[in-house]
Amino acid sequence: MDERVEGVRLLGPADVRRLAEELGVRPTKKLGQNFVHDPNTVRRIVAGANLAADDVALEIGPGLGSLTLALLSACGSVVAVEIDPVLASRLERTAAEHAPDLASRLTVLPADGMRVKAADFPQPPTALVANLPYNVSVPVVLHLLAELPSLNHGLVMVQAEVADRLAARPGSKVYGVPSVKAAWYADVRRAGPVPRAVFWPVPNVDSALVSFVRRDPPSTVDRKAVFSLVDAAFAQRRKTLRAALAGWAGSAALAEEHLVAAGVDPTTRGEQLDVADFARIAEARAAAHT
Repeated sequence: MDERVEGVRLLGPADVRRLAEELGVRPTKKLGQNFVHDPNTVRRIVAGANLAADDVALEIGPGLGSLTLALLSACGSVVAVEIDPVLASRLERTAAEHAPDLASRLTVLPADGMRVKAADFPQPPTALVANLPYNVSVPVVLHLLAELPSLNHGLVMVQAEVADRLAARPGSKVYGVPSVKAAWYADVRRAGPVPRAVFWPVPNVDSALVSFVRRDPPSTVDRKAVFSLVDAAFAQRRKTLRAALAGWAGSAALAEEHLVAAGVDPTTRGEQLDVADFARIAEARAAAHT
């Protein structure tokens, strides 16, 4: 197996085990850790991310550095955010050992991806490329898209069911809150499956890639107002919007007024609406309160 890309010797299964043993690391379910040990997979992820030479790639949860190393040869710089202090402390040395001519492109931030702010970064990240911890993948993606307007595209590996939900379209059985909120920021699409065997330890769930390209929000109405509406609409999926939004609007009658004003049938359900529909409903409510 070819374990090299330009200027980089990628980590293979033996390297991953050696590093883990050196650091006394056992992957934990709490942190959602499953380390990729297959060079072909990280090459595939980097190729699918469509990185340019001037991109600043953001990686959340780099772990032992399998994907990090492949990113170094594909873009201008890489910022790796790692919550585990033991893993974070080793990453720069791993880059120096495996990519000596490119290691200066790497910045390691020992931090929680759920809490990073734009001000934490030496330069604004432009692309998110990561094998995300599966237990927090949706909130991490939504937090980063909200906090980092500079992120204009990305490719992330998540649990297959999460990939389906993030990329779902109205009418799908798995369409819901993550689908609508992600669509507020970007065009999100499923980008293919990932076999279980490329991970150590082998997870008991299937994985998949999700790509996104940022676009303008569908409305200038306050995002938080739209998101609270979305939460209300899907909290009681089986109810019509007139009933489901009664608490959000103040009453079922007011909910119906806002829905009609937005051109939405009050007897429909949340899973039938796209993000632009929700934005119009929030606009109608805002207009009624002015």
